[in-house]
Amino acid sequence: MTIIDFFFNSFIGAFQFTYFQLTHGGTAWVLPLVFSIFAWKAWVYYINAEYLHNLKWTLIEIRLPKEIRRSPLAMEIVLNSLHQTGKTGSFYKKYWLGQLRPTFSLEIVSIEGKVHFFIRTLEEFRNTLESYIYAQYPEAEIATVPDYAERVSYTIGGRWYMNGIEFVLSKPDPYPIKTYIDYGMDKSLKEEEKIDPITPTIEVMGSLKKGEQLWLQIIVRAATDRFRLPGKWFKKGNYKDEAEEEIKKIKALATVKTLATDTEGKFNINLLTPIQKDVIEALGRNTDKLGFDAGIRAIYISEKDSYRGASSANIPTLINIMKQYNSANLNSFKISYLSSFDNFPWSDYIGFRRGGLFYINIGIKETERLRLRLFKLYRRRGYFYSPYPHKPFVLSSEELATIYHFPGGVSGTPSFERIESKKSEPPVNLPV
Repeated sequence: MTIIDFFFNSFIGAFQFTYFQLTHGGTAWVLPLVFSIFAWKAWVYYINAEYLHNLKWTLIEIRLPKEIRRSPLAMEIVLNSLHQTGKTGSFYKKYWLGQLRPTFSLEIVSIEGKVHFFIRTLEEFRNTLESYIYAQYPEAEIATVPDYAERVSYTIGGRWYMNGIEFVLSKPDPYPIKTYIDYGMDKSLKEEEKIDPITPTIEVMGSLKKGEQLWLQIIVRAATDRFRLPGKWFKKGNYKDEAEEEIKKIKALATVKTLATDTEGKFNINLLTPIQKDVIEALGRNTDKLGFDAGIRAIYISEKDSYRGASSANIPTLINIMKQYNSANLNSFKISYLSSFDNFPWSDYIGFRRGGLFYINIGIKETERLRLRLFKLYRRRGYFYSPYPHKPFVLSSEELATIYHFPGGVSGTPSFERIESKKSEPPVNLPV
């Protein structure tokens, strides 16, 4: 008997027994009902794991010419091609074939000061993705490359040291971070007048020395309805519905009652402050774009001889690597996971893990456990699905293109990997 037959027959048997008990006045229906729920969850977990195991992945590197006269809007168009939801469109695909929404990993990596742009994609989407990149950046070069993360074997007490961090949003998802439009990059400016928010990241990565590496990973998938709408038990909404609720809260501050019997009141836009007006406009602009579930993490890793230690600049560098996208009145990034303890000498051995679990470590420090877990998460590109599920946040295509785009001449980092010669057009044999 195959494992599929086992799950199917177990579920049907439990259902038949429960139905018999309910129709004949029996009371022994609770146990098989509980078993049915467990069998269903186990079945979904199994078919999802089987589906993920059989996926074919590829890592592509994009090398750029010395001059790029494109705003991040070009990258926003490219990223829109990653908004794929078709695989879970039916009950059969989702619960029998175990298909899940495709995920993509956008990665900016510095290896000893040499900066690279990578995208990890399913093999079936590679041709489409390359077509979109060539359409917006015809002079780029794209190549399938080995996974750089597989070249590092981080183990506790091994030849590598590392620190890592994960980020989440500090406010509800609809509130946007500071994007390239806020920096004026949507306007026709001279190269010397542009302020590109990705430049600090590239500069920091270009300053690494021999034996050091800095990895930035943004894992995304298409965002779908997942929020239970207020007052509605069986209807879900998305971050656009959440934005409407936030706008209602702001407008409520500018609503006045003209009569004692006036229960709803009248909205008066003149009572809104300039900041509140800007927030409402930003919420509307942000939710007018495609939304992506996202997760962001960064890792600093180096050989022992090159490691700059927890007391040096590598931890502040990780913490500040997303700071240029923070907005005082809108949204910002905050730390959700940091593989380091610096509060008390005993914090590495006694404390509380996430979820409130008390621990006493014997032999292995908590920082070492956290670092090893984060390294495995990064290398496996795990975020949305078991065995490493995280709660994602939503970024619009505009926000995503701000964090991950190809810098133009404004980024003068000498070690930035660019191709020397220009191409007149993309390869003629590019698959369609």
